[in-house]
Amino acid sequence: MNPTVLFVAVLISLVTLALLRTTGSKRLLADGGYIEGVETTTREKPAGILRWITTVDHADIGLLYLILATVTGLWGGIDAMMMRTELVTPEATVWTAETYNALFTVHGTTMLFFFATPVFTGLANYFIPPLVGADDMAFPRVNAIAFWLLPPSLFLVRAGLITEVIAKVITPLGLPTRALFAIEPPAIGWTMYTPLSRAATNPEVDLFLLGLHLSGIATVLAASNIIVTIFTERDSSVNWANLDIFSWTMLTASGLIIFAFPMLGSAMIMLLLDRNFGTFFYSLEAGGAALWQHLFWFFGHPEVYILVLPAFGIVSYVLPKFTGRKLFGFKFVVYSTLAIGVLSFGVWAHHMFTTGMDPRLKASFMAVSLAIAVPSAVKTFNWITTIYNGKIRLTAPMIFCVGGISTFIVGGVTGVFLASIPIDLLLHDTYYVVGHFHLILVGIIVFAMFAASYFWYPILTGRMFNQRLARAHAWVSIVGTFLTFSPMLLLGMMGLPRRYAAYPAEFAPLQQVSTVGALILFAGVGMWLWNMIQSYRVGAVVTDADVWDLRETGQFSREWEWFERKLSRK
Repeated sequence: MNPTVLFVAVLISLVTLALLRTTGSKRLLADGGYIEGVETTTREKPAGILRWITTVDHADIGLLYLILATVTGLWGGIDAMMMRTELVTPEATVWTAETYNALFTVHGTTMLFFFATPVFTGLANYFIPPLVGADDMAFPRVNAIAFWLLPPSLFLVRAGLITEVIAKVITPLGLPTRALFAIEPPAIGWTMYTPLSRAATNPEVDLFLLGLHLSGIATVLAASNIIVTIFTERDSSVNWANLDIFSWTMLTASGLIIFAFPMLGSAMIMLLLDRNFGTFFYSLEAGGAALWQHLFWFFGHPEVYILVLPAFGIVSYVLPKFTGRKLFGFKFVVYSTLAIGVLSFGVWAHHMFTTGMDPRLKASFMAVSLAIAVPSAVKTFNWITTIYNGKIRLTAPMIFCVGGISTFIVGGVTGVFLASIPIDLLLHDTYYVVGHFHLILVGIIVFAMFAASYFWYPILTGRMFNQRLARAHAWVSIVGTFLTFSPMLLLGMMGLPRRYAAYPAEFAPLQQVSTVGALILFAGVGMWLWNMIQSYRVGAVVTDADVWDLRETGQFSREWEWFERKLSRK
């Protein structure tokens, strides 16, 4: 759909809903609400797996998102460990170069589309209704559809591996397997650059594109639901001034999704048409390679903020709970969130400084790319001043928040250098970019997820986790993150290009240090998984909702009050 038309449609919808709300019309209920005077009945949820397949309850769907994201996160993490295993030695001795290419392709797409995005959608599903005083999401059935579109899209994206496994299993049975073996894991890179993606003969590339397109539809549906819920389902006591910071960041990220994902979807449909129906949107003669880059990065750079803004929201929400202080400069954190959202659509071409773009355009994109560092710095300043003179409690969520801020500072500052044209020309497509990118992705996005998983674990499960193991996990993760990604910054500055299975021997020591760091990081993930599962089985049952002593500082927020009401009904 044309982005302008989409923008106008969304704007009209939001204004209409806001007018309905402010003109005293009856408050809309989930799925359109109920007719007054007609008696309604409450049904018990079905038992067993039927409950999870048919549920439209926001909390159930939130848990489904989180479970799916855990599986895909581990899957994508295994991809990363396989890559790091290959990079222990300079020669491609463990996997073939083609396998390595497929690994970094599916690692990137799995982590971005099926891990990071669903985690925040799941948290939003579970916690935004209680945070805004709603009984459910605005459109529960749309909510369920959005989730159930993800498993088939994941299957399509990862079909190359799945069909290979199926083929190997059924080969001894004498069944035909040629078609299954023909679908190989895609090796076109997660950016899907043309002309490589256009010319690749692997049929899995088509399934890969369709799967990503389907996941984009699911993401847009979920984002629309979040926006409408926050606009129309808020309790009368929740206004824009006291809306919590996590909801603010989810609202902004959802707005970015509405404008960014349709662009990627349209670009992929054009690529599919090129591959299968002879169109020439991305033909070399017509400058199609540059067109793909423009379209992809118009989505791709806002996608970074789609992921990082909710993480900022979690840090801003959790950090004050363990410092005994309010978030310093709450309004400025909100304003900086909105500023990042707007500016994120004006920086895409800084990924293309090496493409021969007009120098005047380069300069303008460099200026906006540097400017977006300002609201990010505002957030960092507010977090540090929130900690300053606070009554700090080093719980696991707090350690992850502080660790996330420290890695974000390093990752953010290294990103500022990439916004500078002369430096970017030197470092483009080197390991420096990988190090910077992952210090942000792992350093604050994944750390915020871990912080949220520990902070809200009592609400999610009704039990308490092993706090000592959780703190150990936090420290291990901080050490592992710096040890894994800092050497990549050095490798990049030494000139080592990324995306190669083999490399010159002089880079081996730093690559090996990076692999050791990845092993430590992965061990930390194992500690987290053990803690989550074992605590769910045998952890102390929570009987008092104030597990973090938040009442003492007046921070017993709405989701904990909601949890307390649930406990009192048992």
